[in-house]
Amino acid sequence: MTNPPLIKIIMVEDDPDWVLAIAEFLKRETDMVLVGSASNPEEAVALAETTDFDVALLDIQLSPKHIDGIYTALEIARLRPQAKLIMLTSLQDEETIKKAFTAGAVGYLLKSNYMELPYAIRNAFHHAYPMEVLLKEFARLKEEEQLQQLTPAEKEIVSLIGDGYTRSQMEQKLYKSESTLKNQINRLLKKLGVKSGKEAVDKIKRKGL
Repeated sequence: MTNPPLIKIIMVEDDPDWVLAIAEFLKRETDMVLVGSASNPEEAVALAETTDFDVALLDIQLSPKHIDGIYTALEIARLRPQAKLIMLTSLQDEETIKKAFTAGAVGYLLKSNYMELPYAIRNAFHHAYPMEVLLKEFARLKEEEQLQQLTPAEKEIVSLIGDGYTRSQMEQKLYKSESTLKNQINRLLKKLGVKSGKEAVDKIKRKGL
């Protein structure tokens, strides 16, 4: 009989006592190990870039009154698309939960229910595919929601900006004058509530988060 694969876990949490408590709690599980932790978004991104892991446990509030854990989840999902993200938090309002799944989480567990954590980790690691299919479609709809307010011409401009085109290159490709292109870019920036083309692309990729 072969042993189950070892599930490697990282934790993103600003409370060091909670990290220690969860680390001790998971030690009794023979098929999982905590391989690293981070206390803020910057550390979390660096950890995701340098550490081999399967599952990330993230608190939503890494600083008081901010849901920066959700944006951290978004960055980790971008860096490590195969990793499974579980939000382990005390927040349970509907809007926050929706944002967490928009960011790429496949699980959401309240800290008060931490006894369920081993099951949640195994389920995310072994059986996340059906949830991922739903979340992929949800993410597509959220991205389309950002584009819905743009005209076809403005969508094409955003696509070219995302592909790295300069304004002069777009003028040549789209056969537009400098003033026409400038006006269209300014209109789409206003619609998306951003200040630059890069911000526009980032907002769409972040699905409005």
